[in-house]
Amino acid sequence: MKQTKDIGTKSGRILLFGGVYSNLQSLNKLMQIAEAETIPPKNIICTGDIVGYCAQPEECIQEIKGWGIHSILGNVEIQLRDGEEDCGCNFDDGSRCDLFSRQWYPFAKANVSISSLDYLQSMPDHIRFKYAGKQCLVVHGHFHETAGYIFKSTSWEAKQKQFEDASAEIILGGHCGLPFNDTKGNYLWLNAGVIGMPANDGTTRVWYMILDDKNGRLDFKHFSYEYDFVKANHLMKENHLPSQYAETLRTGLWDNCEILPDPETAQQGKMIHL
Repeated sequence: MKQTKDIGTKSGRILLFGGVYSNLQSLNKLMQIAEAETIPPKNIICTGDIVGYCAQPEECIQEIKGWGIHSILGNVEIQLRDGEEDCGCNFDDGSRCDLFSRQWYPFAKANVSISSLDYLQSMPDHIRFKYAGKQCLVVHGHFHETAGYIFKSTSWEAKQKQFEDASAEIILGGHCGLPFNDTKGNYLWLNAGVIGMPANDGTTRVWYMILDDKNGRLDFKHFSYEYDFVKANHLMKENHLPSQYAETLRTGLWDNCEILPDPETAQQGKMIHL
């Protein structure tokens, strides 16, 4: 049964991010950004998948833990916590993503400490809070399925069911790897994107969001940044992690678009403007 943590009513700017993917270099840069923006840990939320393709899973979990921010479980954290043998990413059997996961997930599992696994035990599946008068819910994939995919192009009918079943006006999601926002009526779906891998747009940038309740209403803005991807790339190669994913850090292009709907696939290599 999924666990939901209610963190009450929030105010001030909120920094939202996800998909660290064991990329310590990117995480450290985001921590510097948060400090420069004077956004306190109590107003920072991670949408999960702290662990993933890159070379420093243990270090990333410990940084998040020490930072004192809010985080939910991604599918990778659930699988590690439960001692499972695969990443639970909802990849098709035999797909390239599935085959690559058989390299990086065992590496992550072998390099995460008991202390970190204990920390994962404390994480909720969802976070609920009230902000700018709106009921907000943080999910990883979507409300019903941690590893479920919601994209910008996902039908509004499918999105609306999520809002209704979750009793939320704003859903803050992750998992799909791409930043987007989508709104209809009083409902708003926000995805900050991920900081551990580029957004398939041919740049090395990674993405996060800042929410603002200035003037009593909710505003949001997508942001991107550069970090030391050369070091992250080198560490992946040094640890014999999938070279195709290491190359993505450098090219900004995903190895494949297996998880993407056609509209998102068609945007590969096109610079994102949000």
